[in-house]
Amino acid sequence: MMAGGSPPLNVGVRSWMDMKRKVGVMGSAQEVTVLHEKATALGKAIASRKVILLTGATTGLVYATGKAAHDAGALHIGISPAHDEREHVERYALPTGACDMIIYTGFGLKGRNVVLVRSCDVVVFIAGSIGSLNEFTIAYDEGKIIGCLIGTGGVADELKRFVERFQKPTKARICYDDDPGSLIDACLAMLKQ
Repeated sequence: MMAGGSPPLNVGVRSWMDMKRKVGVMGSAQEVTVLHEKATALGKAIASRKVILLTGATTGLVYATGKAAHDAGALHIGISPAHDEREHVERYALPTGACDMIIYTGFGLKGRNVVLVRSCDVVVFIAGSIGSLNEFTIAYDEGKIIGCLIGTGGVADELKRFVERFQKPTKARICYDDDPGSLIDACLAMLKQ
């Protein structure tokens, strides 16, 4: 205890000031039961690295990752395509419960993707389909550090082939790993290079 009976500020309180790195998770908005454990492990790995998590405030595997990170103490910011909470829930049928805060862009799904990707230092993919491919092309063009959680299917497993076949010069750097913790560590290490 400090003088006056108050506890020190750093005891039992998350220090958002220490969380400077922003990791975005993008991928499948579908719940894939066999990948739920992998999505949860990704969320816990993010939380244990004391970074800020950004997602599209969506459903499926991304929701499972966001909820696990949030429950483990990470700050989880959702970037919504909607212009307010009502549209987020009613028009887009998106959840609100796993985010600490949601930023309502009003830009629709593709516009939201640009805001989401540009707000991240690292972009990580778990599974994913066409919407995730859109997020990847933005991240690739923007020269982001990109992590692919391979073994989850979809875009995360196909990106290596896409990049090899349709390469263009950017400053993007891509990591591939099937272990959530190792993938996050490799991506964060690239930020220091």
